[in-house]
Amino acid sequence: MTVKIKVYSDYVCPFCFLAEKPLKEAMEGKDAEVEWMPYELRPYPNETLKPEGDYLQNTWKQAVYPMANQMGIEIVLPKVSPQPYTHLAFEGYQFAKEYGKANEYNDRILRAFFQEEQDIGSIKVLTKLAEEVGLEPEGYREALETRKYKEAHQKALNHSYSEANITAVPTFVIGETVVAGARSKETLEKIIEEEANKQVSVISIDGMSCGINGC
Repeated sequence: MTVKIKVYSDYVCPFCFLAEKPLKEAMEGKDAEVEWMPYELRPYPNETLKPEGDYLQNTWKQAVYPMANQMGIEIVLPKVSPQPYTHLAFEGYQFAKEYGKANEYNDRILRAFFQEEQDIGSIKVLTKLAEEVGLEPEGYREALETRKYKEAHQKALNHSYSEANITAVPTFVIGETVVAGARSKETLEKIIEEEANKQVSVISIDGMSCGINGC
């Protein structure tokens, strides 16, 4: 059986971007599928952070850049100030899900922000990025302008905040195992394999039966 993986993340969280590569590598050759779940760290109208501020400067210097260097991933603290709200990008993700481009879209938005310093709060920018992954730009832009997926996004957010009780991103839910924080390929691989083995055990037990002459 397929191991289901949910990754709760926000597009302005650098550790969510850094979590992508090891997860992709850990999933290679395995019967596993991933679904990225929205989690807005600072939803509108809460004030978002400024890259020139001490908090982000210190966090990146002490944690983000060292981790990225160790992993060999190119990343930069975007100069977009203040940081963009991510609700429109997430509504666009709902559009991408509907048209079978969810993973490609998710990756493109993260790379656009953390490698190219693009303003992912702009409908114009988001539409260009959506087109780059093969989505129809006019339909995408109209969906954002009319807030067509606002309710679907809010429902997903409510799940993240209330039902799943997520308090930090990235958080991985791999089968029945919950792991918070960016993790190595080896750690994720081990969890995926353990969850796959659990499913095999359950299938074996459920498949047992007794004949008319007893067991």
